Amino acid sequence: VVQLVESGGGSVQTGGTLRLSCTASGATSTTLYMAWFRQAPGNQREGVATIYTGVEASTYYADSVRGRFTISLNSAKNTVYLQMNELQPDDTAMYYCAAATGVPEWRLILHSSQYSHWGQGTQVTVSS
Repeated sequence: VVQLVESGGGSVQTGGTLRLSCTASGATSTTLYMAWFRQAPGNQREGVATIYTGVEASTYYADSVRGRFTISLNSAKNTVYLQMNELQPDDTAMYYCAAATGVPEWRLILHSSQYSHWGQGTQVTVSS
């Protein structure tokens, strides 16, 4: 079992920045991908970014955040980060960290069904 704990959420104005952190514990050696998802009230959970935990550290982003958000991994600390720049009101949501212990189906790399472990979430609010 992998436990995930997020931190770093908060409230910022349009154009601001935040960095989210997610620290994994437990069976972390089984984790192949770590990802960030977000869910706004009334919306489905949306994949934001994911990173392969291997040496290559390949990353994938949703079109809505590419160029503004950066996902990174500190393997020694079992921590994944999401640097969020140029935040917009549409980025307001609960942000969740997730881990996949299997290889996600490529076309579903940012789909919640591919991730088996989830954190409790951290709120991000962007005001105009």
